[in-house]
Amino acid sequence: MLSRTDNALGGVSRAGYPVGMNTASPMADGHHEPENDTDRGFLRQAVKLAVENVAEGGGPFGAVVVRDGEVIGTGQNRVTRDHDPSAHAEVVALRAAGQRINDFSMEGATLYSSCEPCPMCMAAALWARVDRVVYAADRQDAATGGFDDLEFYRLFETDRSEWSLPVEAVRLADATAPFDKWLASDNRAEY
Repeated sequence: MLSRTDNALGGVSRAGYPVGMNTASPMADGHHEPENDTDRGFLRQAVKLAVENVAEGGGPFGAVVVRDGEVIGTGQNRVTRDHDPSAHAEVVALRAAGQRINDFSMEGATLYSSCEPCPMCMAAALWARVDRVVYAADRQDAATGGFDDLEFYRLFETDRSEWSLPVEAVRLADATAPFDKWLASDNRAEY
């Protein structure tokens, strides 16, 4: 079984195929040249979803999940509409893709986003095991637009003791009971 970091570091999929989150070389401005016109087309679709969402009163983010050249999930930022802080476009698209393919694994898929995914969305992409993430605008553009992505990336680079949000571990005697139960289960689905 893969460790949780194999996919992100360019390891191999469970099926034995090489995978990695970054596949293009950075250009002088730090952006990557899309692999091909197909990448540009799917990015345009994500940007179109974002623009449409703003016109409908939503946030300026859109995402598309593609596998084998087929769109298997789309998403628009629904944070304010759904009163759900986790309803970012990428998460919504990954949820839609999972429902469509009836699987939590997106191996072989690419997540296209109108903007560089925030840390939460990057974590969702890692958990989904997508092979690639391709985005148009970056975290600097999001900051200019009034979004906290850049600050969250900076926050995760600092020690938790410096955070304004306390994050505390309270060790219980039975803290590992859920994991013990999980490991003892014969019908667990590995992910």
